[in-house]
Order: sequence, then C-alpha cells, then structure tokens
Amino acid sequence: MKENEMIFGIRAVIEALNAGKEIDRILMKRDLQSDLSKELYNALTDRDVAVQRVPVEKLDRITRKNHQGVIAFVSAVEYESLESIVPFLYEQGKDPFIVLLDGITDVRNFGAIARTCECAGVDALVIPQRGSVSVGSDAVKTSAGALMVLPVCKEKSVNESIRFLKNSGFKVIAATEKGGETYTEPDYKGPVAIVMGAEDVGVSAENLRICDHLVSIPQFGTIGSLNVSVAAGIMLYEVVRSRS
Repeated sequence: MKENEMIFGIRAVIEALNAGKEIDRILMKRDLQSDLSKELYNALTDRDVAVQRVPVEKLDRITRKNHQGVIAFVSAVEYESLESIVPFLYEQGKDPFIVLLDGITDVRNFGAIARTCECAGVDALVIPQRGSVSVGSDAVKTSAGALMVLPVCKEKSVNESIRFLKNSGFKVIAATEKGGETYTEPDYKGPVAIVMGAEDVGVSAENLRICDHLVSIPQFGTIGSLNVSVAAGIMLYEVVRSRS
C-alpha cells in the first residue's frame, strides 16, 4: 500500500478517526502504552475498525517515518451498511443480488471480482472487517474503477451477514468444492446472495453450515481448483443467465 494511503502517528490517527475518515484497519505496536494511546483507545470506542497488535519491526518495515507505534490504513472507498442497503433495494422493487467474500486477501482477485460484480449487476459486495483485503488504490485500479460505483459493505463478520440476509428473505448460495449440487441446479430467482471463499481454504465451515445451497463448479483437469475470480465470474453470470 502506498504511503499516501496511510496515516502515521497516534495524534494523526486520532484526528482522522474524529474527522470521520474511513479507516480500513490499524496496526498498533504490541506494548504501546501512554496517555496519548489511551486517547486513541477512547477514539476507537464504538467504531468498527480492526486493530491488529504487531511487533514494532513490522511497523518499521512498512514505513521509516515516525509512526509512534501506530499506522492506520485509509480506505479508498466509503463503506455502506448492509442493513441500510437491503431495505433500500426492496423499496426499489428489485430482487437484490449480493456477493459476500469470505477471506479474500489478494488485491488482484478482489479487484477482478468487483469488476465482474459491477458488470453483472450485483447490488453490493460484502467483506468482513478482519481477514480481508484492504480496499486501497491498487484494488480500485484492478477493478477498472468498479469499486468507485459498486457499494461495498464492510461488516463485522460474513457469518452475521449471511444470517441477516437469510432473515431478510435471501437465498444464500456458497460456491465450494464440498458442494453437493452443481452450480446450475439452484433457482437463482428472487433475492439471492453468493458466497465466495479464499483460494486456499474456501468458504469457512461455520459459514457453509448456514448457507441454503452448497454448489460446485465441475472440473475435469488435474489442478485442484479454479482461481476465485474466475469461479466468481462463472457463478455471477449463472445468476444473470437464470434471471434472463
């Protein structure tokens, strides 16, 4: 991530939080303790910002500037709230189409998925606060600008988001090698949410347990799995096809 997408120093991060800047995550030195750091903790109260405690060496590798034990990463987009978007979509008379990403950390895959989402008419993209890609300028560039127009919701967890969507009338379908159905079998009409997982571990077991359908994409080669952005493209355009 570029240095102009970071904020260094305790006071600067406090001011950014108080000004309402969209902070993606904060890296904080493990043993950070001072009066000013207490003020930072107070500023973080009731804010959904992921804070990761790290060795000071990691902070030093990121920047040579005087970070004072704190580096904040600024998001390139303004996040939306899933709880606000869903009622708005229903009010418009739409059959909402939402994509959830469970553990996608590669910025190129994320950007490519966002680009496909925008092209396929997805209404919102959901990522978790922790264990997810940072939405910086590299992601926006890879998405060909799609992230500037596609609503992105950064929610507490994918699991909570799935439960909320199910309670809101959505059919939630996860793409997984463990799927007992092929991806063409479910009915994608009506409100639908697609869950895509990280390339190494896929959708987590706790999230798979609460999805309505687990579907797989047939593979006939020797490589274990498709690239997640390619798999997402197949899934999204199956929704488009079935709704046409």
